[in-house]
Amino acid sequence: MDRERQRRQQSLKVIISEIIMTLTVVVTVVILALIVSGYWINADFQIERQGLLQVYSIPTGATVEIDGSSSWFQRTNASKILASGEHQINLTKDGYDSWSKKIQISEGLLTRLSYPRLFLKERAKENLLDLSGALAAYVSPNREIMLLTNNTTSWSVISLDRTEIEPKSLDISTIFSSVSVAEDATAGLFTGQIATANWNRDNTRILFSVQNDIGTEWVLLDVKNPKNSTNITKDFGANFDRITIIDNSANNLVAIINQKMHKIDVSTKSISSVIVDDIIDYSIHKNEVIFSALDAEQSPYLAIIKLGDDRIQKLDTIPYAKKAVISEFYEDKYISIMDSNIFSIYEKENQEEIATVELTFAPNNIMASRDGSFIFMSLDSKIAVFDMETMSVTEWDTGTTSFGWLDDHMIYTSLDGELFVYDYDGLNKRQLSKNVSSHFPVALTANKWLYYFSDDELVREWLIPR
Repeated sequence: MDRERQRRQQSLKVIISEIIMTLTVVVTVVILALIVSGYWINADFQIERQGLLQVYSIPTGATVEIDGSSSWFQRTNASKILASGEHQINLTKDGYDSWSKKIQISEGLLTRLSYPRLFLKERAKENLLDLSGALAAYVSPNREIMLLTNNTTSWSVISLDRTEIEPKSLDISTIFSSVSVAEDATAGLFTGQIATANWNRDNTRILFSVQNDIGTEWVLLDVKNPKNSTNITKDFGANFDRITIIDNSANNLVAIINQKMHKIDVSTKSISSVIVDDIIDYSIHKNEVIFSALDAEQSPYLAIIKLGDDRIQKLDTIPYAKKAVISEFYEDKYISIMDSNIFSIYEKENQEEIATVELTFAPNNIMASRDGSFIFMSLDSKIAVFDMETMSVTEWDTGTTSFGWLDDHMIYTSLDGELFVYDYDGLNKRQLSKNVSSHFPVALTANKWLYYFSDDELVREWLIPR
């Protein structure tokens, strides 16, 4: 074979090879694009559009049963492609209770179940402390610290994230004015009535409002270093209607005096001039305040102000409502408003309406979850939850006003001494314990321990095998 012919054949092979490689890449890209868009080949070799399900659980490694069937590779903390439509999801794990939910898979979209929790059936139980003198308990947002109050000037701080529980004394005799101190400070009495108590996000300070003979006293209590506490009422000599923490450290606060909004800097002990007049209500998201107020003509309006530049942005395209919150979900911001029993949610950027729902009751409270995945509304024992994942509302009744958050997605109730837990949408109701006090909070710490009060004792149950 002459050399020229060999070159032609070699060139032809290279061209054919490159064509095959190019076609392979194109086909692969097309297939991947179809998969990403939700298209898949079913068991009958037909192309159908599907969605993606991600399932997580605490503890991990639970078996995932989908529509009554499971296989060895179906475990939590994994993803699964499913046909669009309704599916029944069941989670089971040896030694634990079960979890189930009916979900809707949408074409080409991701559905996440990030919150399922299974509880150990046989749990070790410990009676830790005799707290017969305690009046109230306050658990930090990370559920690792508990402050116990009583009618003396010596309160207690407990670290819940440790195996060994040892209360530490906290002297409040020089912090609150609502005290009666004898020559021996330990014999002093706390004479005020605590109205509200709110932790900062750093889990180091609690903002108290206390009713006493002269009115309302506001105190920012530092539970780690009491000497850094601030009696706001005493330092600023003002009668505050309401104070709210802005930042993680609680150095910056929003304060209302005679329906006028001010900003307080605790570190410099300074208070701003009036930022907004005639405030009706407000809520804070990071450094933004969404509020309802009256203008110069006494007409109500809804607006947002970013603390720092203090420029007011009136929300003219969103209907007025007294109560509103800003939330963030998948890096997008939303505005939710509550007008009587009508709930509406809008995109914050363009103020475009996403959904409006008529509830069967008129909530007096509205808040966003910490991760922004749902909007929570309540009135007494009634609850309504707007799920950002499914864009739907669920209503349910706890049967009691003694409820709280066990974690970011689970609610607990204490009714007739029985402790029940529910998912945020009221599903997966389970009874955990009996003889539980409804006057004190319940805490779930480090996914290892369940704390509650029973017969004036602090009790701990182990949520993992001991």
